[in-house]
Amino acid sequence: MQNKSNLFFNFAFMKETKKTESPIVTLTKQRALLLKEYAYEKEEFKRLSEATGIDSKVRRGLAWYPLTLGRSYHNSLDQFVVEVKRAGDTEEVREEDASLFEPGKPVCFFSEDASGDRQGTGGMLHYFNFVAQVSFVEDNLMVVALPSTDALAQLQSAFRLGVQLYLDEQTYRLMFEALDEVINAKTGRMAELRDIFHSTTPAQKYTFTPVRFPWLNTSQQAAVNEVLWAKDVAIVHGPPGTGKTTTLVESIYEVLHRENQVLVCAQSNMAVDWIAEKLVDRGVSVLRIGNPTRVTDKMLSFTYERRFEAHPSYTDLWAVRRTIRELYKSHSGNTENRHQKIARLKERAVEIEYSINQTLFDDAKVIACTLAGSASHLLNGMKFGTLFIDEAAQALEAACWIAIRKAHRVVLAGDHRQLPPTIKSPEALHGGLDRTLMQAIVENKPNVVSLLRLQYRMCDCIMQFPNQEFYGGMLESAPEVKFRGILDWDSAVEWIDSHVDNEGETSDGLSRVNLAEASLTLETLQRYFEKIGRERILEERIDVGIISPYKGQIRLLRQLLKKDRYWRPFRSLITVNTVDGFQGQERDVIIISLVRSNAEGNIGFLCDLRRMNVAITRARMKLILLGDRSTLCRVPFYRRLADYIDNIL
Repeated sequence: MQNKSNLFFNFAFMKETKKTESPIVTLTKQRALLLKEYAYEKEEFKRLSEATGIDSKVRRGLAWYPLTLGRSYHNSLDQFVVEVKRAGDTEEVREEDASLFEPGKPVCFFSEDASGDRQGTGGMLHYFNFVAQVSFVEDNLMVVALPSTDALAQLQSAFRLGVQLYLDEQTYRLMFEALDEVINAKTGRMAELRDIFHSTTPAQKYTFTPVRFPWLNTSQQAAVNEVLWAKDVAIVHGPPGTGKTTTLVESIYEVLHRENQVLVCAQSNMAVDWIAEKLVDRGVSVLRIGNPTRVTDKMLSFTYERRFEAHPSYTDLWAVRRTIRELYKSHSGNTENRHQKIARLKERAVEIEYSINQTLFDDAKVIACTLAGSASHLLNGMKFGTLFIDEAAQALEAACWIAIRKAHRVVLAGDHRQLPPTIKSPEALHGGLDRTLMQAIVENKPNVVSLLRLQYRMCDCIMQFPNQEFYGGMLESAPEVKFRGILDWDSAVEWIDSHVDNEGETSDGLSRVNLAEASLTLETLQRYFEKIGRERILEERIDVGIISPYKGQIRLLRQLLKKDRYWRPFRSLITVNTVDGFQGQERDVIIISLVRSNAEGNIGFLCDLRRMNVAITRARMKLILLGDRSTLCRVPFYRRLADYIDNIL
């Protein structure tokens, strides 16, 4: 069965590549494409800053405006930070942009001239000449690390203050450095891994008796053992609902019986936090480098900052730092003596900080951070036997190499049949920048791939179509979910033909909407709610996800929900978001508004079938699609989907 799976992956996901191409040539091409993406992002940022109005930036989740300044202070890392609060009615904005401002991301502040208009056009915006960094963000509160106290003085004198995301040049710099290092490597472990990943050089394995894990299913047990056997690389391929996180946590736990410490990374802060929380639940000592995006009390206590503050020697360090700041401000006494005293105190501060760090890192079994975060100065000189990269199918290869430089072997987990990395440059996308390291290894080394086959999320009717389309029919539904449903004599999957040619653009031209289909979406959901019954929905907490690929449609659906009093009792049970926003989530009922409806048959990025795989596989018991069949079914995938639904009705 394993061989059949490997043959399937090797065939189904193979792209046309030159098999004689050397790893160095492959990575050099990746670097050139990354350079195109970087140039495109810089140009887009310039255009956004100069030409886009404030309202548009706020709607797209790229800016907070207007702001009020809160308290300022030095945090545990001796960074000078200021609290900023988002003013006004931001309930609708918050749902959409919560993930855009994250700890570690660079930001820039701007102000609007007193004579400026709300749109911020005509040169009315003034950008401050410094870059800051997000330290913490939750709801309407953000803590931002400033480069100096002078920066705060500039902000305090501003009229109508705002903040927007800044081009993350630091991450690009780290990716270019990592690619250059691996491209130029002649010998050593990094050169060996490069050649294994991108050539026919075989991946080596240990040989020992498999370990039994009775609490895992058969494919999960096999995956954990493959991780333990791997000398170079292993891949845990986890389709939706198959327990990828459970398998990864078990793999990390078992590796820690054989190694003192491992590095666990992911592309986003949210993904790092998720796996770190599960490891903490398992009793593993985790040191989280970088503030989590979702700062729960549980995870906050495992961050480097909080543990640093909790160390017994921290009060001494704080006292030394405070004295240094006071001496800098003081102008009394002998200048030479003051400078000598500052120098001695700085040496003492370094000694205390080094001692605290040594204790924190010695006590931790898992160091958890983003891929870019693995370049933190806190990890300078550290090497790890094993690097685990979660959600590897969403990470650029260049980002993976930032962390791989610190590791002897690599374990990647994810699903390359779901959302790929976000590429903004059409030229870079067409050139293949979205081709991930995980995809390359799946194609070159199918024998290191472990497919998790038993899924625990969807009833069988929902699962079977994506199973055949994306996973070669290799998946099975667990007995406890196979036949479950909400209503008797109910079809688990429906496609309601919207029969409209009412697709349009949003006012800013940045997205698409379909008012008739949005109304039909909520009418359809209301009819289904009435079939179930209000009392049962509230008592059993039957939750619903409304998904659309387009942000414009999401905004419209949220507005319609907010206006209609019928939905008031159910608001806590209904989530409205894009496909990307639902990645990793699931709901009892999923209803998808596909939006596109036109005589030309244009469906835009609905052609990205991986995005549809994510949308469809969020549903546990009921999946409803709304879309114009005459438009969508010109694409074979959607025609097969429609035929599948018709045949099960």
